[in-house]
Amino acid sequence: MTPVLNPAAWVAHGVGKREDLPLPFPLVVAGASVALVVSFVALGALWRTPRLHPGGGHPLPATTARLLDSRWLRGGAVALALALSAWTLMALVAGADNANNPTPYVVYVWLWIGLPFLSLVLGPVWRVLNPLRALFLLLCRAGGLDPLNGILRYRLGYWPAAAGLFAFTWLELIAPDRTTRAVLLPTILGVMLLTLLGAVVFGPRWFERADPFEVLSSLYGALSPLGRRPDRTWVVRTPLHGVDRIEADHGLLATVSVLLGGTAYDGFSGLTAWFSWTQSSASPVAAQTLGLLGFCVLVAGTLAAAAGLAARIAGVVSLRGCATAFAPSLVPIAAGYVVAHYWSLWVYGGQLTLALLSDPLGTGANWLGTRGLTPGSALIGPTFVACLQVTAIVTGHVLGIVHAHERALRLFDRKAAVRGQVPMLVVMVGYTCGGLVLLFAA
Repeated sequence: MTPVLNPAAWVAHGVGKREDLPLPFPLVVAGASVALVVSFVALGALWRTPRLHPGGGHPLPATTARLLDSRWLRGGAVALALALSAWTLMALVAGADNANNPTPYVVYVWLWIGLPFLSLVLGPVWRVLNPLRALFLLLCRAGGLDPLNGILRYRLGYWPAAAGLFAFTWLELIAPDRTTRAVLLPTILGVMLLTLLGAVVFGPRWFERADPFEVLSSLYGALSPLGRRPDRTWVVRTPLHGVDRIEADHGLLATVSVLLGGTAYDGFSGLTAWFSWTQSSASPVAAQTLGLLGFCVLVAGTLAAAAGLAARIAGVVSLRGCATAFAPSLVPIAAGYVVAHYWSLWVYGGQLTLALLSDPLGTGANWLGTRGLTPGSALIGPTFVACLQVTAIVTGHVLGIVHAHERALRLFDRKAAVRGQVPMLVVMVGYTCGGLVLLFAA
């Protein structure tokens, strides 16, 4: 098999260029900004009261709902996830430590990129697929522990997830030799140990709030058209209904800021000037780490400032919890960036991963019959990708503005809510223009 490119060397944010757009780039940026302003004006005139009620959505047919809750479907999904995990660990431990080992592709393509895409379609699937949940249940049964109750009450909010997501983003974008066995093996074993230990101490709440990949899936899964009402009824809903049900907790703003800031830094890190400066610095890793941290802090700071100004304009005395209340509005924006930056890598790299998995030990085997698979390029044509990138970013920001308006109506009176959303609009327009510039800078 022909050696493949190291995934760390791929241009993750697609193949679309400015010249591939159907309109001149300045017009695209101007049009995106106008779309946000028009959305803001329309919301102020037409969306006068809160509309995103928890009971919203259309119930699925009973047969479909029973299928989604089927023990056979869920058990089969867990079995498949466990089998893939064991297969990947086998390749990591016993396979060749080169560019044809499928482990980095499974970790950086199927898990890190594929999980958000799958969650956007099907909802928070990692709650079901998470192999560590299944392993935790087995350990509890073997040790006679109660899997529903931990030793201590969980009080850490989303902070462990924020730290875990930042650490993985750093691993994927900055860490030296990040595709080698020497880096991946201790990282994977460390994550497994820490997750299982946290679940034993704090119970299943640890998975819901602290497991970075389960939180990642839950936040992006909130945008899925599939969801449940509070009474557990399966429904088809708008993306905003799911985002509105994201539970506000301390650390949420940090978590979504890592999701958005990390993706934005991925685009920024590809700029020639930044790459040249970091490589010529005394410590390239430290410089890049500070850059990644700076983008995350910038996102959190600008949203917190906009939320604080909105509260002041509305006459709210206490600003406590205001930024956290608006933090879910960043989730659609982060999702738009994920689609825009990683669509090409997901389509091409996802197929390539399946081909590599057929020879996990690097012996020339074809155990799955997919070794000869040639990734298709029909869905990653330059013009299509360029249009998809713009559409994803603008759509994400429009949804973010709509949700922020809904949240403002609940926190403030209507006139104050409209006035207070001006700072948020300015931030959203800035995010949109900045995102498009970074995406099409190359």
